[in-house]
This record gives sequence, C-alpha cells and structure tokens, in this order.
Amino acid sequence: VDEVGKTPHVIASELPSADQRDAQALARLGKKPVLKRRFSFIAMLGFTCTVLVTWEVIPIIYVTGLTNGGTAGFAYSYLFALVGSLSIFTVLAEMASLAPTSGGQYHWTYMLAPPSCRKFFSYIMGWLVICGWQALVASSAYLSANLILTLVTMNNPEYSPTQWQGTLLYWALMALAIIVNLYPSIVLPKIQFFFLALHILGFFAFLIPMVYMSPQKATSTEVWTQFNNGGDWPTMALSVFVGLIGSVFANNGTDCAVHMAEETRGADYVIPWCVVATSVLNGILGLGTLLSMLYVTPNIEAVLDSPTGKLGFPFMQVVLDSVGSYAGATVMISIVIAMFVFAVMAFLATASRIVFAFGRDKGLPFWQTMAKVHPKTAIPNYAICVITGVACFVGIINIGSATAFNIILSIGISSLYSSYTITELLLLWRRIHGDIRKPSEMAGYTWQANELVWGPFHIPGVLGIALNAFAVCYGTIVIIFCFFPTTVNPDAAHMNWACLITAAVIFFAIAYYLIYAKKVYLGPVVEIAPYQTS
Repeated sequence: VDEVGKTPHVIASELPSADQRDAQALARLGKKPVLKRRFSFIAMLGFTCTVLVTWEVIPIIYVTGLTNGGTAGFAYSYLFALVGSLSIFTVLAEMASLAPTSGGQYHWTYMLAPPSCRKFFSYIMGWLVICGWQALVASSAYLSANLILTLVTMNNPEYSPTQWQGTLLYWALMALAIIVNLYPSIVLPKIQFFFLALHILGFFAFLIPMVYMSPQKATSTEVWTQFNNGGDWPTMALSVFVGLIGSVFANNGTDCAVHMAEETRGADYVIPWCVVATSVLNGILGLGTLLSMLYVTPNIEAVLDSPTGKLGFPFMQVVLDSVGSYAGATVMISIVIAMFVFAVMAFLATASRIVFAFGRDKGLPFWQTMAKVHPKTAIPNYAICVITGVACFVGIINIGSATAFNIILSIGISSLYSSYTITELLLLWRRIHGDIRKPSEMAGYTWQANELVWGPFHIPGVLGIALNAFAVCYGTIVIIFCFFPTTVNPDAAHMNWACLITAAVIFFAIAYYLIYAKKVYLGPVVEIAPYQTS
C-alpha cells in the first residue's frame, strides 16, 4: 500500500509472523520494506565484528599510542576508551531498538529534536554520518594496501614500495569489495560466519605464538608505569588524551549494525544486542592484544626504527622478533591483513545503506537514483557504486605517509562521534523530560509515524540517565581531541586538517540545504501509515 493514511492490511495478512513484526516495526517509522532481510543474529554479529576489527587494529595504532602516552598511557587510555565506547554504543543500541532504520542517526535526530529545528539538524546529521563512513571506507582500503606492501618489504628489504603501486592495490581492494557487495546478493550475509570464525580463532593464532615464543619480555613495572610525551605537550595527561584517539578508532564503528537494520530479521531486538555484544567481545580481544604486544616489546625504540616501523607498522617487527621466523611472522600478519580486506567489504555495505536511506528521504543530490534498489536482489546498487567511486577518487591522493592516514582517520572519528554525541544528547533531553513512552502505554492507541516509544532493549530509570550522560561526556572528549595534531607546533605536513575538512563538509551541507534541499527535504519521508500491532 503506497498511500499515506491507509493501514497496510495486505502486508499484515500475507507475511509470516516474524516478517510481519519486522514490517510493523518499520511501518511505525513510515517506511515500506524494500530490502530483503538476509541477516540473522550470528550473521550480523560476524558483520559487526568484521567492521570493528578491534584486536586487528591495535597493532596498527601502536605508534599513535606509544608516541603520546607510552606503554602505561596506552594501556590506561585504552581501558578508558573501552568503557566510554561501551557506554556510547549501549545508548546507541537503545535508539536502534526504538527506531530500527537504516537512516540511523539522522532519522533519530528528526524524532528527538524540537519540531522547530528537527528538519535542519536531521539534514546536517545525514551528511555527517555519510562523511564519517565514507572516510572509513577509504581508510580501511588505504590501510589494507599499505599493510600488504609493508609485509612485502619485511620479506624483501631491498623492495621499496611506490605511490602508484599503493594506489593500484587500493583500487584492486575496492574492486573486490564492490563485487562481493553486488554479486550475488546472498554472498555478504553467508560469508559473515567465516569472518566471525577467523576473527576469533585468528586472535589466538596471532597472540599465542607471539607471547609464547618471544625471547624477552618487558616487566609489569615497565608496562604500567612508563609514560611518554613524544608530542612535547605541556603535560603528560594532555599527551595521553591526544594518544587516546588511536584507542577510540580501535573501538569505533559498531553503528554499522544500525544501518543494516532493514536487512536483519528481528531488527529491534537483534541489532541492539549485536551492538553491545560486539563492543564487549572486541573490546576484550583488543585489550588482550594490546597487553600482549606491550609485554613482548622491551625495546620500543628499536622497533620504531626498524624497516617496517619507518613505514608506519612497527608491529610487524615485533611479531618477527617474537617468533624468529619470516614464514611464521608472514602467516600471522596475513591474518590481520585478511580481516582488514574483509572489513573493506563491510564498510562499503554500511556506507551504501546510509546513502540509500538518505536518498530515499530526498537528502542527497540525485536522490531519485540513490534510492533505487535492484528489482531482483533488492540491493542499493547505485549507492554502492557512488561510495566506491568516491573512495577510488580519494585513493588518488594516497601519498603513503602516516600523515594522510591520520587525516582520514580523524575525519571518520570526528564525523561519527559528532553524530553519536548529538543524537545521544537529544535522547538524554527527551528521557529526562519523560517524553518517551513505554510500549505498555500504547495499548489501544493509534500510532503516528515516528512515535517515541522504547523498544525491547532499554535501560530504564536513573541508571539509563546516568549512562546516557556519561556517554555524552565521553563523546565530547573524543570530539575535542580528534582534532589535535600528534605534536605541538606541527608544520603543514604534520598538521591535523580533520577540523578544516569536517567543517567544510558541514558548510557544504548547510549551503546545499539553504539553496535547494530545504525545498525537498522535509525529514524522513512517511511512505505508509503506521498501524497497531496485536
């Protein structure tokens, strides 16, 4: 039924009970089901773990944490990031249960913000989320390409990777990602079981040989008491907070499940529990990897000065020194690289669903095309191609340096954490004022589109308010420090330009809104009328 105001009895009578429940949850948000629900709980758990790849990211951010913080600062900041990220994504899970839609943050902003400004803030939020996930797609492919080239360098010290080789490899990875996302449609959900198994088993395959075979280890005193202020900041505490961003990056991206909600069975229940389970599981695995690497690296300076360390990946030298075998180290490092390659596929899927959802609500240029799905596979092919095209264009500026990586990384964190923090601040305001109803209060009530009603996953009372408030405070801290450069008084090459680039995206969104979008973007489009569930 396409006409607003008519109860879709046809959908309710033709679908099985499980599908009917999902259709009803989506109809309460004014949306028709156009994507196929292919993801189960386990498949979605594998998907979110593939995106988060926390323990695999820990070796990559080794330099960031050790430069600003040292071993002790790295360990303590990671624990802080773990608790903060869990609070952020637990509150996010509440909103995913309240409104399980691919639009995620921009749709929630429209529901939670005051009516006088909700359309404008919702529009800006949509661009922030797209910007953040586009950056993550680019950074994951960038990291994967450079990891492969650095592994080749480790095995062949005479080899010197070039810029064009990195760019070609980057494009090859994006080509693989778009093939998996487009053909055939059932591949992506099915391979998540393999990804989840490799993610968990690979953790033990990476850690056990490295810890057991390491010839020398640092003492607990060295690991837990040695700080480093490599950025020459005024205080050690400030240096630790600057280094915090690496740990934030390792625990970022769990909202990927939110944007796949319309393709997940039992989304209002499955999505929030996947978000929380992934945050806990990956956070623990990441902590194990971090502590293991800190203990098997007694001479940090030597590792940083190694051939792989100079290319930005000193962890490869740590692994090689630990196992004492090039073949063994190559296999262990290949596990990390494989998970990053798989992550590119998941990042692309997530980003494309946001573009599809925002296009469906007329928030993007050429929105008619962005909102189209393939008639047979029910996949947003045009959105996937757009994200891939932009990522390939970004690949041209790959200069093979840590500076470019840090810029892209910070853009992703600043955009996404801005979206997390703003939506959760609005949620905190609503829950303090008691504006969100319990499901029991809706009995016999005629639903309106985008009603504020708690879903099955909800932390009630004072505990929920306290957790929400802490999440907002933590998100604010992350937003502030993700714009800091790694050193005091950096030159142009080492400046963190994320603030400028993020602001440019926001200004573009505002300008486009004022010139054109405000005429067509009226918030999430109500396609069908909500209806009462039994």
